[in-house]
Amino acid sequence: MKVLSLTEPYATLIKNGIKTIETRSWKTKYRGKLYIHASSTKIPKSFKDNKELMSLINIDELNYGKIICSCDLIDCIEMTDSFINQVKENKNEYISGIYALGRYAWILKNIEILDNPIPAKGHLGIWNYK
Repeated sequence: MKVLSLTEPYATLIKNGIKTIETRSWKTKYRGKLYIHASSTKIPKSFKDNKELMSLINIDELNYGKIICSCDLIDCIEMTDSFINQVKENKNEYISGIYALGRYAWILKNIEILDNPIPAKGHLGIWNYK
């Protein structure tokens, strides 16, 4: 199964259905099932200082070093002004990513929470779990 590692709180925001667009500086041709892995990296201070972002989650529900949900990666879109303006209409989605021209929006659907999170060491890029 393909996996994408994210720093918290972004992995939990996806798990909770608040974040359905993952923003990246790189595109992917991969489409299909994808596990979301919460990396073992602690939340950076700049994220903690963003009170709007942190208000979207309960800090006690964060998972570090675990695969916490699955989803379908259905598209990868290069961001345009029009796309960014459309996302701005959903405040929670907008503050949960980095929206800028030249970046990519990975569109996630069918998010399913894992009953038993899977401990795993994360990796850069899309990686394979067993």
